[in-house]
Amino acid sequence: MMREPGAVAVRDSMPPSGRRAVRAARLSSLNRGAELKFVTDPLRVLLFLLMIVTISRVHLHYPILSALRPVLLLSVGTVGYAFLHPRSLTSNNVLSSGPMRMVALIALLGCLSAPFGISLGNSALFILDSFSKTLAFAFLIALAIRNVRDLYTMVWSFVLSAGILSFFAVFVFKLEPSFGDYSRLAELYTYDSNDLGVLLMIGLPLTLLLLIVDRGIKRWLLAANLILISAAMARSGSRGGFLGLVAVAIAGLVLVNGVSVAKRTSVLIVAMIALAFAAPPGYWKQMGTILAPKADYNYSSVDGRTALIKRGLGYMAGRPIFGIGIWNFAKAECTISPKIEDPSIGVKCIAPHNSVIQAAAELGVPGLIAWPSLLIGLLIGPLRLRRKLPPAWRRSTNDLRFLYASTTFFPIAMCGFAVTSFFVTFAFADPIYLMAGLTTGLYAVVRAQLAAESGATPVAAVASRRGRFEGWRVKRSEQRLIPAGHPGGGA
Repeated sequence: MMREPGAVAVRDSMPPSGRRAVRAARLSSLNRGAELKFVTDPLRVLLFLLMIVTISRVHLHYPILSALRPVLLLSVGTVGYAFLHPRSLTSNNVLSSGPMRMVALIALLGCLSAPFGISLGNSALFILDSFSKTLAFAFLIALAIRNVRDLYTMVWSFVLSAGILSFFAVFVFKLEPSFGDYSRLAELYTYDSNDLGVLLMIGLPLTLLLLIVDRGIKRWLLAANLILISAAMARSGSRGGFLGLVAVAIAGLVLVNGVSVAKRTSVLIVAMIALAFAAPPGYWKQMGTILAPKADYNYSSVDGRTALIKRGLGYMAGRPIFGIGIWNFAKAECTISPKIEDPSIGVKCIAPHNSVIQAAAELGVPGLIAWPSLLIGLLIGPLRLRRKLPPAWRRSTNDLRFLYASTTFFPIAMCGFAVTSFFVTFAFADPIYLMAGLTTGLYAVVRAQLAAESGATPVAAVASRRGRFEGWRVKRSEQRLIPAGHPGGGA
C-alpha cells in the first residue's frame, strides 16, 4: 500500500518523541481489547504444574498422587526439557537483574556457611534435599519468562495454587480448639496455619492483579479465589496472617493508582465480609491480643518469639562471618543455646519463627544484609520501574495494563510477605525466591516493550548488556535469534 507524500512529510517533520507516541498509539490500536491467554508449550505447562504442586501441595491429600512423587517428576521433566530446548528460554542474562543476583549471593552464603557451621551434615542435607530445588525453580521461572503471556501464565499458576490451598483450608481441613474457647486450623499436613498466611498474602495481591485484566469466567474464578483466601485467613487463626492482611489492604489503598478508590474500597469490603463470616469462635478476641503484646507468651516465655530473637542475634554475634550454618537454628537450640545451662528449663529444638533472624543466625552478618536486601529490592524495585513507564499504559491494551499493574501488585505481595514472614521460618522457603524470578521476568518484559515502542532493537540491547555470567547455551540461543545481516549475527 502506497503512503501519501503529505503524511510521510508530516511524520518525518515530527520530533522523535512524537514519532514514538504515534508508533505506540498504532500498536495500542492494533491490540486493544486482545485477551491475554495462557502459554501452552511443554516448558510452560510443566512449570505451571510444578508451581501448583509446590505451593498448594495438593498431592499430599491424595495418596496415589503422592506416591508418584509429582514434584520430582515435574522437576526432572522441566530441567530436561529446558536443557534440550534452550530456545524455549529467554536470551536475557537473568544475573544482570538485581533480584537474581541477590538470590545467587544468598545461595553462595548458604553453601559457605555449611562447612563453618555447627553441623555440616544437617546443612548439606538441607541444601541438597530442599534449597537447591528452590533455587533451581526460581531460576527456571526467571528464564522461562520471554514475553507478557509467559509472565501472565506464571502469575496464574501461583494464584491457582493459592486458590487450591484456600479451598482445602475452608472445606477440607478441620478446626480444632486452641487456648480454651478459641478455634483454628491446626496440625495440617501441608502447612502450619501460620505458614498458610505467608502464601495467601502473596496470592491475594496477585489475584487482584489478574482481576484488572481478565474478563468472563476467569474473572468469576478470581472473585471466588478472593473470597476463599479471605475465608481461609480467618480459619487459620494466624495473628501474623491477620497483620499481613492489614498490610496488604493498606498498601493496596495507597499504592494502586490505576483503579478508582471506590473499586479498591469495594474489594476490601468484600474481603472483610468473607473474613467476618468465616471467622471461627474466639477469632476476634484472639486478634485483639495483638494490642497487648506484653501479655502474650511470646513476650515472656523462654521459647517465645522475643527470646528466640535474642538468642538468634546471640548466635550471629558468636559467629558473625558464616553464622551457625544454614538450617541449623533448631540444632543450635539443642546444643549451644544459653537455655540449656538451666536444668529447670526443658530443651526444645525449635525453629526461629522469624525469617530475618533465621537468615542472620544461620548465615551471619552477611545474611542479615543480603536477605533483607532481597526483600527490600523486591518491594522498591518494581515501584521505581513504574515511575519510568508511560502513564498511557494504565488504560491501554490488556498486555500493557497487566505490565503496569504488575509493578504495583508485585510490591503489594511483598508487603504481605514481609509482615507474615516476620512470624515464620521462611528465609529459605520457596515464596521469596519465586517472586524474585517473577520480578526478574517483569523487568525483562518491560525493557523489551519499552525498546519496541522507542524503535530500538531489543536483541542488540540485550546483547550489549551481556556479562561474564552468560552460558554457552544462552549464547547459542541468542545467535539463533539475531537475524542475518544484523551486527553480531551471521552473514
